Amino acid sequence: MKKLSVIIPTYNEEAYLKNALLSVSFADEIIVIDSLSTDKTVEIAEAFGCKILSRKFDNFSNQKNHALQYATGEWVLFIDGDERITYKLKQEILEAMDSGKHAGYKLNFPHFYMNRFLYHHSDHVTRLVLREKCRFEGSVHEKLIVEGSVGKLKNPVLHFTYKGLMHYISKKDSYAWFQAEQLLNKGKKATYFHIAFKPFYRFFSSYVLRGGFLDGIPGLAVASINAYGVFSRYVKLMLLQKGIR
Repeated sequence: MKKLSVIIPTYNEEAYLKNALLSVSFADEIIVIDSLSTDKTVEIAEAFGCKILSRKFDNFSNQKNHALQYATGEWVLFIDGDERITYKLKQEILEAMDSGKHAGYKLNFPHFYMNRFLYHHSDHVTRLVLREKCRFEGSVHEKLIVEGSVGKLKNPVLHFTYKGLMHYISKKDSYAWFQAEQLLNKGKKATYFHIAFKPFYRFFSSYVLRGGFLDGIPGLAVASINAYGVFSRYVKLMLLQKGIR
């Protein structure tokens, strides 16, 4: 059986981390890359015998690339502190590692909001990779670059995405600043067209094209807040263009 390392980036995840660690206890090693948490996150990780790395956060790619240097497994699985690997997904992961078909695999992440999983707001993200064939790029929505083919696993990750309405909105605002700065650095400019049209299209895509309306009121809420996130990004870009933050 090939060796598996799990990498978990954390910051103040004491409420969620224990169950995340339990769900990946089948791994050969667990590495927690912590961004100087002020709660009991590190104590919980120590109690589970994790390899703990402490590093001041600058961006998501650098955190994970740093942790990769310390992984010893042939395969690496990346999860967050609010995610859980189910038994069925565990079996699928182990079979995929053994098969040798691909250099990486995408996992299925249905969003969890208002006490239910939204299967029409689901993302497929590359998280299981051969250690020697991968690296991260990008600072906000980091991208895992894989040298080789990428397959897709079927069983979902349990991802407790948002810890309430205000947490969800706060997360969108935080990402919006990062994204606006990236756009500014690339020489992009915000216009009133971006502010009016882009949020509308994000809502339409999320609620209609992806079938969010089938998820009821939670689907409507997620589509609306996603549209707000896009609106916030371009407003912040416009502020940065004017030298205001």
